[in-house]
Amino acid sequence: MWKKMIGIGAVAVLSIGLTACGSDKANSTNGSVGKNVSYKITGIDPGAGIMTATEKAIEDYKLDNWKLVSGSSAAMTAALKKAYDKKKPIIITGWNPHWMFAKYDLKYLKDPKGVYGEAEEIHTIARNGLKNDHPAAYQVLSQFKWTEDDMGAVMLDIQEGTKPEEAASKWVKDNQEKVAEWTKGVNKVNGEKIKLAYVSWDSEIASTNVMAKVLEDLGFNVTLTQVEAGPMWTAVADGSADASLAAWLPVTHKTYADKFNGKFEDIGTSMTGVKIGLTVPKYMDIYSIEDLK
Repeated sequence: MWKKMIGIGAVAVLSIGLTACGSDKANSTNGSVGKNVSYKITGIDPGAGIMTATEKAIEDYKLDNWKLVSGSSAAMTAALKKAYDKKKPIIITGWNPHWMFAKYDLKYLKDPKGVYGEAEEIHTIARNGLKNDHPAAYQVLSQFKWTEDDMGAVMLDIQEGTKPEEAASKWVKDNQEKVAEWTKGVNKVNGEKIKLAYVSWDSEIASTNVMAKVLEDLGFNVTLTQVEAGPMWTAVADGSADASLAAWLPVTHKTYADKFNGKFEDIGTSMTGVKIGLTVPKYMDIYSIEDLK
């Protein structure tokens, strides 16, 4: 089995001040929405690109009373569940693919100013020189493409309690035709070491564990390193990690892509049509970021 090196960090427990509404739905009055969530947007780790975009949204939409609360993906989804179960209002930084869109009825708030950009893509990035050092791994990584449904199946298994490596093994076993497309023309190796870095988003946990299983089956000795976005890009740029399947472009990780321009290689797009933005339960009578003013 491949090894995991988990970046240790305290999981912040978010305390969201949700005061009771006069009904099960959030009041459609602008002021009431803000009051009922204490003018807080529930976010994830401060290094994520979606957090930077949300800070810009607060500025561009002149949401002077609003505050972005950082924490973690796990803390954000826990806060969402707590609010959703009681039909209370909550505003989160959301992205798909993510299992929460399958589990809960959610919607993105419209973004007329385009702060969050158009549809995103998930890219695979590699350190410079990987193609020469490990051509087989480079070829598999560059041929890796799958759909939101593929990723969703793995994410849901993990969310329901299956260990990430077990969920990945199950998906690989059940999707040999797709795996064959990624490994087409690739010969097996004997213990070549490959290090993959990823952020602790449910989507990236799913994709990275699946790729680790595929590479392991080809004879690679795979190490997974879970870190925040900045260290992930830094690791690929300085060569301490061989690759990452977790580069969200052109918006989410734009700062890092610009910072390390020329120090990494973008070797493929694994998924298109992904999205980020402010997200609320569908039972809330609010439809646009402008409604928060």
